[in-house]
Amino acid sequence: MTINHHPPEDLLGDFAASRLDEADRLVIGVHAAQCPRCQRFIAAIEQLAGAALEQAPPVAMADDAFATIVAAIDEPETTSTHAPASSRPVPLLDDDLPEMLRKCRFAKSRRVAPGVKMQPIVLPGADTSRAFLLWSAPGTRMLEHSHTGTELTLVLKGSFSHQGGDFRPGDFDFGDGEVDHQPIVGSDMPCLCLVAMRGDLQMHGWLGRLISPFVRL
Repeated sequence: MTINHHPPEDLLGDFAASRLDEADRLVIGVHAAQCPRCQRFIAAIEQLAGAALEQAPPVAMADDAFATIVAAIDEPETTSTHAPASSRPVPLLDDDLPEMLRKCRFAKSRRVAPGVKMQPIVLPGADTSRAFLLWSAPGTRMLEHSHTGTELTLVLKGSFSHQGGDFRPGDFDFGDGEVDHQPIVGSDMPCLCLVAMRGDLQMHGWLGRLISPFVRL
């Protein structure tokens, strides 16, 4: 696999420092798991952080710190309210998904536009962003749009292109309010992406403004 598009270094640094929301962290983690270049960068940041921690002066712990930890370990687990695995929705094109995604829970998929389906990923710890799989039919032309927040996109299968280049399996694409693009899916096969998004799409053009109330990701 040849990966040509990578997350910005500030996002990789936040990933190494565990400062990302759970949805963003999932997308960066799946990309890094298959990208040696990003693995090396994250490892370097973690080593620097470890060295800084070793040089930091010691801080006194609270007198009851040990007792608090032991009490948390001994606390009984709450009964899970999740549906049995056999009744959970199956992810879109679930064959050969990355291992990290195979461990996730998925909600039901739904159609969001002609030739486009999305399937939410259940992340109880997600705060400001949400994660989902996005499936698009071959040749699909998305409407030109920007974002009110951020959009982290990782190509799992197939391809798409826009003004920023061609994106294939393993490639990472970043969008925000300063990015205005119109993705076009490759004509040879469907495209499946893992997406973390905060905010909403901001459609452009008269058609985009007309249908934007009906498009929810």
